[in-house]
Amino acid sequence: MRRHSWRVCLSVLGLLAAATNARAQGTTAPAAQTSGWRDGFFIQSDNGDYRVQVGALVQADGRFALGSQAETVAVTDTFLIRRLRPYLRGRLARNFEFFINPDFAGGMVVLQDAYVDTVFSPAFRIRLGKTKTPFGMERIQPASNLLFFERALPTSVAPNRDVGIGVLGDISGGVLTYQAGVLNGVADGLSGDVDGNDGKDLAGRFLVRPLLKHQSSPLRGLTVGIAGTWGHQEGAAALPTLRTASLFQQYFSYSGAVADGVRSRYSPQLSYYNEAFAGIVEYVHTGTAVRKGDVTGDVGLDSWQVAGSWMLTGDAATDGTTAVRPRANFDFGAGHLGAFQVVARYHALKVDDRAFTLGFAAPDSSGKADAWTVGLNWYLTPNFKYVVNFERTVFDGDAAGTRKPENALVVRGQASF
Repeated sequence: MRRHSWRVCLSVLGLLAAATNARAQGTTAPAAQTSGWRDGFFIQSDNGDYRVQVGALVQADGRFALGSQAETVAVTDTFLIRRLRPYLRGRLARNFEFFINPDFAGGMVVLQDAYVDTVFSPAFRIRLGKTKTPFGMERIQPASNLLFFERALPTSVAPNRDVGIGVLGDISGGVLTYQAGVLNGVADGLSGDVDGNDGKDLAGRFLVRPLLKHQSSPLRGLTVGIAGTWGHQEGAAALPTLRTASLFQQYFSYSGAVADGVRSRYSPQLSYYNEAFAGIVEYVHTGTAVRKGDVTGDVGLDSWQVAGSWMLTGDAATDGTTAVRPRANFDFGAGHLGAFQVVARYHALKVDDRAFTLGFAAPDSSGKADAWTVGLNWYLTPNFKYVVNFERTVFDGDAAGTRKPENALVVRGQASF
């Protein structure tokens, strides 16, 4: 009986040891992936301290003027490469990251982004180099994730990319996001690589997602933000030329005037997404001290947009910082077509009347543009989509009388990774 008891004890201990070993094997961390695909091709060290990722954005467009527009304005219907941007992203010694993003569209090479980050924590990093000015909501969204073929009119009075130094981070897992810096300062809607004067711009953008951590709340996807810039700028290069979003036709410019003093901007902004719906509201104001000869005055530009989208196939919408991911990628043989999304927006821009009464505006300038856009997006995979947009822009006329409305049809094929 005693010998049998020992055998039972040994058997139980053997089973316990086998179970413990199985659990240990199940919790052993898998080998680090040192190369592969994760929304881009990457190579990294075993511990991830060193990493390089390569990718690209390719947008092939067809842009066509409809109706009487082609008879009144020199618009050429054309196919074109809107963006051709390979990029290189990397990490060095865990705490240092870089991003290089040139653009080869139009047969020219333009350096869109080139910066280095020193990462102290998710809540604080220092960025030095050329990057997007922390201001416009739609401007900050990656071009690959835009709801429409082009950003709306508020972006034309918001700064694009600039060179400088700044700080940024996400606090409490993204409940608060901030970015602030000192930059050379660029004209509304433009980018710059070097400064044309000694003036510099202070810029900052702050976002709050109050219910981000409430997984079941329908307001979890709500983001409220405020952004602003301030600086002293001089010269004709600091003044913008305004163009339509669809066919890039000029409708306002200055004549013989220069910036000569303080330029300030502010922008309240809001975005929201929940299940199949996503929408944005954005307002931008720019005020610039302008001089022409002995005449001086402050000229303001005001622009706004309201935009919304709906996933017809029930897929999850996004806030524009990430790509839409169809529940089933395109596979015609299996009956999968990807995801479809309808989009619509209204956007407008108003130039201060003083630009005309003080004689700053060019004779053929219009002081107001109102536009509406409708479209359909077809996401075959997270990395490939087609876009079809129709946009109509109406003006308040110019010195010569009534400026004809602009009607545009745009189609796009896009690959991004």
